[in-house]
Amino acid sequence: MNIEISGKVSSILVHKETSPIWSIGPNAMVSEAIRLMDEKNVGALPVVDNKTLVGIVSERDYIRKVIVKERSSNDTPVSDIMTKQVLTVNPSNSVTECMQIMTERRVRHLPVLEGTKLIGILSMRDVVNWSMSAQKATIDNLLLDYRGLSRFQKFGRSSLLG
Repeated sequence: MNIEISGKVSSILVHKETSPIWSIGPNAMVSEAIRLMDEKNVGALPVVDNKTLVGIVSERDYIRKVIVKERSSNDTPVSDIMTKQVLTVNPSNSVTECMQIMTERRVRHLPVLEGTKLIGILSMRDVVNWSMSAQKATIDNLLLDYRGLSRFQKFGRSSLLG
């Protein structure tokens, strides 16, 4: 099944403009990253070193690489558990491309880069909400077209065309 959801990453970012980009450094301890994720109610943090994206750390990384392995979050640096091969998108990528990346690569967060500058992060929730809004708009427009056509047929073509 191939469904195209219109819109670009830049459109989603405009709606998220009021949201700051929370990030953490690679030398911070995991406990600090988890506290920040909890405080800011986010599921992942870009890992930034000298204004360069060097990784991403998520709640999933914490569970699999700290809790399951019985490591100390107070003594483990973020760099030890972060995903270093970060999948990213840019503002001109389509929402459909983001959905494909997230689904095929099984990731929930995509940092958005403009060149090498981190300008945002998209979550699966952002993409799903955008898609639902786009589908609702499409349905609303189809209903308007249908209702307009029904009136057109009801009153006869000549009365509407003058």
